[in-house]
Amino acid sequence: MSAEPTRETTFALSVVIPSFNSARWLPSTLGALAAAVRAADIAVEVVVVDDGSTDDTEAVLRSLQAGFPGEVVVVRQENGGRFLARWAGIQRARSATVFLLDSRVLVAPDALRNYVSASRVDPAQRAWNGYVVTDPASPLVGLFWEVPTHVFWGRFLRSPRPFDLTRDTFDSAPKGTGMFIARKSDLEAAFLASWPEGDARFVSDDTKILRHIADASSIRLEPGIAATYRPRTTLRGFVRHTFDRGTLFVDSYAGTGVVRSVVLLVLAALPVVALAALIVLIAAGLTGLALALVITLVVAALSPVVVAAFNRCRPRGLLAFVVCLPVFVVPFWLGLIRGVFIHRRAFLRARKEEFA
Repeated sequence: MSAEPTRETTFALSVVIPSFNSARWLPSTLGALAAAVRAADIAVEVVVVDDGSTDDTEAVLRSLQAGFPGEVVVVRQENGGRFLARWAGIQRARSATVFLLDSRVLVAPDALRNYVSASRVDPAQRAWNGYVVTDPASPLVGLFWEVPTHVFWGRFLRSPRPFDLTRDTFDSAPKGTGMFIARKSDLEAAFLASWPEGDARFVSDDTKILRHIADASSIRLEPGIAATYRPRTTLRGFVRHTFDRGTLFVDSYAGTGVVRSVVLLVLAALPVVALAALIVLIAAGLTGLALALVITLVVAALSPVVVAAFNRCRPRGLLAFVVCLPVFVVPFWLGLIRGVFIHRRAFLRARKEEFA
């Protein structure tokens, strides 16, 4: 793909991009990154980890390498999921600072310039989380998560500002590894502490890692380090992603506190309990109570729309939640069940002091 770079090269950043069948996204992703690199006037290397792609990722990257203002290196591996893909990229990175970037994320033109300025003002800050928004032009199926996001982190989203994620504030603002900058050594420690016991495709590649880093120091969520995420655009992709997200949701929070663990188990059991109660009521001829139960469940399921609207969620995001909710429920619940089974040992662990 590119000639082996000299070891004397000094990079301000090593950009690690895990990629699985992302050929259609990579040209625009690397194009936006190139513009940001030129604006910041810094030396970067890009490590793209091809996670067993079956599309023309290799040919696309070969065509893009020559025009990129930095080195582009490709690491190939069998499909093992984003956790192992990111780990492979981090191991290949030659800068002391690693920039994790998703293949669907468009970096804002001034994002890296703002990062350089902010890091110079506060050189002691070891980790930076970019502020990533979903592409508003996405089809409705891609905007479903706007409502949950504005429910959980509405206070921050109503007025985005620099925010420090620590042990105590970790759940107070949005975060993720889709656009994340940290010391290579800190990332290595966090990955090793979160290393999967089984199939790495079923473990979180963000929440557990970020929690480890935030617990050790802090993560600066900086709106000036901005980007846009292009979500899945097909119903099939949404369903598959929802199923996986249910499993990763369990891995992210199981065992991190009694309340969180109980909530996960309640969410897994609730559909079964509700369905059993409905069958019993109908069998007993109590159709009025059965109807009341259905109405209650529907109202409860749609109640996040009200909270999200208060937190200034965009109208199309609200509509996406209402339209896609019937499609979301079953695959997410099945993903939860899979997660509870796969990560069942996490529920039995003694709660560690750092999660108290």
